[in-house]
Amino acid sequence: MYAFWWRTLPGPWWLRLLISLVVAAGVVLVCFVWVFPAIADHLAINDGTVEGR
Repeated sequence: MYAFWWRTLPGPWWLRLLISLVVAAGVVLVCFVWVFPAIADHLAINDGTVEGR
């Protein structure tokens, strides 16, 4: 999959690297801004399993 991505991108290696880094940063940004907040209510992150005395 990564070899296909690398072969598909245009330009020299440094341009392909720059495009790959920009796309990866975009994916991380989308995850933090829209995906994680949308699924946060369905995860039991803040539910404690140990009760206080």
